[in-house]
Amino acid sequence: MRNMPGSLEPLDVGVQIPYHFRCPISLELMSDPVTVSTGQTYDRASIESWVATGNTTCPVTRAPLSDFTLIPNHTLRRLIQDWCVANRSFGVERIPTPKQPADPTLVRSLLSQASSLSNPLNSRLSALRRLRGLARDSDKNRSVICAHSAHEVLLSIAFSNLDSVSSELNHESLALLSMFPLSESECMLVASRPDRVGYLVALLFHSSIDVRVNSAALIEIVLAGTRSPELRAEISNADEIFEGIVGILTYPMAYPRALKIGIKALFALCLVKQHRHKAVTARAVEAVIDRLADFEKCDAERALATVELLCRIPSGCAAFASHALTVPLLVKIILKVSDRATEYAAGALLSLCSTSELTQREAVAAGVLTQLLLLVQSDCTQRAKRKAQMLLKLLRDSWPEDSTANSDDFGCSDLVPF
Repeated sequence: MRNMPGSLEPLDVGVQIPYHFRCPISLELMSDPVTVSTGQTYDRASIESWVATGNTTCPVTRAPLSDFTLIPNHTLRRLIQDWCVANRSFGVERIPTPKQPADPTLVRSLLSQASSLSNPLNSRLSALRRLRGLARDSDKNRSVICAHSAHEVLLSIAFSNLDSVSSELNHESLALLSMFPLSESECMLVASRPDRVGYLVALLFHSSIDVRVNSAALIEIVLAGTRSPELRAEISNADEIFEGIVGILTYPMAYPRALKIGIKALFALCLVKQHRHKAVTARAVEAVIDRLADFEKCDAERALATVELLCRIPSGCAAFASHALTVPLLVKIILKVSDRATEYAAGALLSLCSTSELTQREAVAAGVLTQLLLLVQSDCTQRAKRKAQMLLKLLRDSWPEDSTANSDDFGCSDLVPF
C-alpha cells in the first residue's frame, strides 16, 4: 500500500521528509504551502485553522501578523512535487496542484460589474455566471465571495424586476443566493416583503426546473433563518406555495437536487402548524410516500420528520392511512436508515395506529411487531424506544397468538407488560 504524503513517520527506511517540506504547525508534508506576512511558510489548512481560532501571531516567530493574506508559495510546492516524484519508489505519491482560492480583487470587480445598472445586460450576466462558477468550485471561494457583501448585491439584483419571471439576471442572482447561508437580517429583507415572497412562489412554476429549485432553496433558507413566527406563517400561507414545492418533489425526471431541496422546503413549511392542512390539500402526502425510497439518508430523515408532522393533523393522518404504501414503508424503515429515521417512522406509525384499527392490522401484517421488539432492545434513541413501547401497547389486541407466545425470545416482556 502506498503512503499518502504528509505522514509524520518515515515513509520508508530509505526516505525521510525534508524538514523544510514539513508544515511547522502540523509537522506533516505540505500540500498547499502559503507564506504569511512574516515570511514564514505553512500549509494552508493549518495556518487557516490557526487564524480561525483567534490567533493573531505567527506560530514560529511569534511576531504579530500585520495582515492575514496568504500568498501561495509556488516554488516550494513545485520542489515538494519534484521530491515526491523522485521518491516514488519508496511509496511517496505526488501531491496534486491545489486550486487557489478566488482572488478578492476579482470578486470585487465581478460584483461591481454585476450590480452596475449602466453595464450591458450580457456583461452583468457574465459577471454573475463567473461568480457562480467560483462559488461552485470550493468552500473557500464561497467564503471570499461572502466577505465582500455579496448577499446585499445579489438580493438587490434578484428582486430588481418583480414583474418578470423570465429575467435572466434575476435567475442568475437567485442561483448564486441559493448557494449561501443568509443572516437573519438578510432573511428579513425577503420574509417581510410579501411582493418578494410572491415572486419566489411564482418562480416555483417556471418552465426551468433549475429556476424552480433555486427559488425553493431560497424559500427554505429564508424560512430557516426567520425567527418571527408571524412572518414564517405568512410565508407558508402564500398562495400556491405548497403546490409549487410538491411539484418539484414530483418532477418526473431523475434530479437528486430537486428531491433534496424539495423536501427541505416542504419540511420548513410544515413546521408552521396552522398551515399543515395546505400541504395535505396540495397532495404532499402522496408525493412524499411515492418518493420515499429515492431519498438519500439525510433527506430520508427529513422526509420522515415531515410525515410525522403531517400525521399530527387529522387530514394528514387520513391521507397517509389511505395510501397503500404508507404503512409497509414505515415498518420497513425501522432500524434500516438511521436512529432518527427510526424515531420518526415509529412516531408516524403511532399516530396512524392511534386513529384506525384497520391501520393497526395493516401494521401487524407488515411485520411491525418484530421490528418494534427489536427496536426496544436496540441502541436507538430513548424517544424512539418510548414510541415503540407505546405502539406495542396499542397493538396488543392485534398480536397473533404465536407472536405473543414468542415475545420472551426478544427479552422485552418486562418492557411491554400485557
